[in-house]
Amino acid sequence: MAETTLQRIKQYIDYKGVRVSAFERKIGMSNGSFASQLKKNKTIGLDKLENIVKIYSDIDLDWLLSGSGNMIKLNILEENDGRFYKKIGKSEDNPDIPLYDIQTTSGIIDLFGDNENQKPADFIRVPKTSNCDGALYVAGDSMHPLLKSGDIVMYKKIFNLENNIIWGEMYLVYVNNDGNESFFTRYLKQSEREGYVQFVAQNPDHQTIEFHVSSIKALALVKGFVRTNSLF
Repeated sequence: MAETTLQRIKQYIDYKGVRVSAFERKIGMSNGSFASQLKKNKTIGLDKLENIVKIYSDIDLDWLLSGSGNMIKLNILEENDGRFYKKIGKSEDNPDIPLYDIQTTSGIIDLFGDNENQKPADFIRVPKTSNCDGALYVAGDSMHPLLKSGDIVMYKKIFNLENNIIWGEMYLVYVNNDGNESFFTRYLKQSEREGYVQFVAQNPDHQTIEFHVSSIKALALVKGFVRTNSLF
């Protein structure tokens, strides 16, 4: 399923750390309408797109409409006062991301919960990456060849799941289904069954599975990944 303009707008909102309700007010949408349109895979009006580009002047129009290029303009000129905005990617905009080396489901549960008992194994810094809660080593081959075991994925925790899932994106997902706990790295897609979510692997050897949304106990959007190749 191709990514939609609404899904890209949601990525931008998450990146900026803007509340959806505040975003709706600024661009002239009624309260809750953006989340509703996103959930139903609907489109957004041209007048609202014009408002977004006008109000949030750092967003790249080509990326917004087609998904090509970068989300944020590297340099933008504010015509009203002639000032330049900072370049995205400077060290102050890219804080160190805590990297966790967790091998067990219980460790994942602890990390994604409120206990905060897990301590980072290290810290990483990736250019042009911000607003991440942490990073994890990938285990397994479900997303091969896109991801391989040992790669690092950077994530942002998602709350209010029913309104904030962007269908077709890759997530880290902790599931508790009738007492059976599992942790997945998967694409999430809407199921034909009401209230269910499809977990789709990149690797064709892994079947698509479905869980009720209530089984999802923790969710994090994969915002990027790092691969290290070594011959020694």
